[in-house]
Amino acid sequence: MSAPLIPATWQLPETFRSRLGSTVGRQRVMGHEGELLIVAHQPPKADENTRRGVLFWYDSQTWQASNGEPGKVAIQKLIDGYAKRIDEFDQQEDRAQRAQDYLPLLDGLAPLMRSSRNFHDVLDEARKLAPELRELIDLRDHAYEMSRTAELLYQDAKNSMDVAVVRRAEEQAQASHNMSVTAHRLNTMAAIFFPLATVGTIFGTTLTENWSWSQTVGPFVLFVSLGLLAGVMLASFVNRAVK
Repeated sequence: MSAPLIPATWQLPETFRSRLGSTVGRQRVMGHEGELLIVAHQPPKADENTRRGVLFWYDSQTWQASNGEPGKVAIQKLIDGYAKRIDEFDQQEDRAQRAQDYLPLLDGLAPLMRSSRNFHDVLDEARKLAPELRELIDLRDHAYEMSRTAELLYQDAKNSMDVAVVRRAEEQAQASHNMSVTAHRLNTMAAIFFPLATVGTIFGTTLTENWSWSQTVGPFVLFVSLGLLAGVMLASFVNRAVK
């Protein structure tokens, strides 16, 4: 059973509680009478359908985090958690070479990129709601750097995959061309020897031993010459340009 979204020890204002459901929902920030409540997501996984949430509450004096860690430190640790996941994908991108290597990379990077960008937007909005909290400036800037890194990595991986797909398509096209050339050569050879094989099948290469004119080498040479000539003519006909 998952832990409750709001810790039991928190004396959270009712205006915040009324805007929270049983699940974390989207990332957002709420402000009320000098207090802030930041609803954030943990770094998502590629196969994760439900987001894991963490709350950061500023009670007008101190920060608190729903995971039990010190408030401001917990926000920075969340940013560092995103940065660590991005670095893991960066190393995976360095090892990728083929198009299929980039598919799981992009599948994992896409939700991470969206979540990190939304988290930065939340911190930027929190900074506007509480301009007196100077610590939010550094946290927002760190979140921006992390989010920008994720976006650049995603775009770089997508471009690399596109290049790999084009390269693979060129290799397949070249292989198909080579096969076509080989088949064409075989067809040409078959066309050259087809008349010779046909005549030889009908009369035999001995040209019927009963016939008196078949006792010398002349008829055989004539037979081969005419067969090859007919084959060349047939090959030229097969290979003629189609208008």
